[in-house]
Amino acid sequence: MNPHRRSAFVILLAVIASALLPQAGLAQEEALRKKVLLIGLDGVRVDIMALVETPVIDSLAAAGFFSDEAKTRVRTVSGPGWSSMTIGARTDKHLVDSNNFEGNDYETYPDFLTRIEWERPELNTFAVSDWPPLGTTDSGGPLFSDDIDVKINFDGEADGYRYADSLSVEAAVEQLRDTDVDAAFVYLGDIDVVAHETNSRSPEYKAAIEWADTRVGLLLQALRDRPTYGEEDWLILMSTDHGRNDAGGHGGNSPSETTIFFLASGPSVEPGRTDCPPEIVDVAVTALAHMGLGPDPAWNLDGQIRGLKK
Repeated sequence: MNPHRRSAFVILLAVIASALLPQAGLAQEEALRKKVLLIGLDGVRVDIMALVETPVIDSLAAAGFFSDEAKTRVRTVSGPGWSSMTIGARTDKHLVDSNNFEGNDYETYPDFLTRIEWERPELNTFAVSDWPPLGTTDSGGPLFSDDIDVKINFDGEADGYRYADSLSVEAAVEQLRDTDVDAAFVYLGDIDVVAHETNSRSPEYKAAIEWADTRVGLLLQALRDRPTYGEEDWLILMSTDHGRNDAGGHGGNSPSETTIFFLASGPSVEPGRTDCPPEIVDVAVTALAHMGLGPDPAWNLDGQIRGLKK
């Protein structure tokens, strides 16, 4: 893309993000219909993200609740990372400690969308992913159950993650813009793959983060284009499953691998930062709380509500 056109494009996406930031008063907020979108970016190293152009994420973070010191507290590979984030419980409960999902206890500890379906089946749920175990039986999955109303699976392993991520975003845009979705999850895997193929400081890895930022902008534009958007209170959550080491790998306990980011934005969010860093398990619990679901102590979750107005 021509650099001047690219600059105009990222500025436009930042404007879109700004349009989604908290603007409603308390009385109006209480009348809005609660909705939640969790965007998962695989394998983001937060200190590298801070160095690159991410105007959409930056706009959300600046006016939302943001931490670049959040912690995984689980093994820094994708299986336990995505399980813990989307369930709100750690490995000793969901039982996934590697990228082999066999032996999981998702029946007791379901993903947040499935939990919503069980508790409030009248709500409409949607998930799209292209890492096969998240949505299919590959490697002992799926993490996201078939109880979800609309679940779309692509295959980044077979088709390449940049292409599959593009398909995922296209599918998500259609669902977010044109359907009565209440709670959604969108996964993007290209960032992680590029780091494995290069390293954590490569131009390619930095460009992959920037490319993902533009996809986030397209998702936000889809929300803005909803006919009912003015009647809705969208909570935008965003995080990553793990960081990475300098060589581009992960799985260890170094600060660069265990440190992640937590972002919450929307009318129900209390902007700012915190001296008590969030944890990966806080993501699902915050999503559930926004939707009016506990968390119920009987669910035995580990996360806390983070960033929402009291």
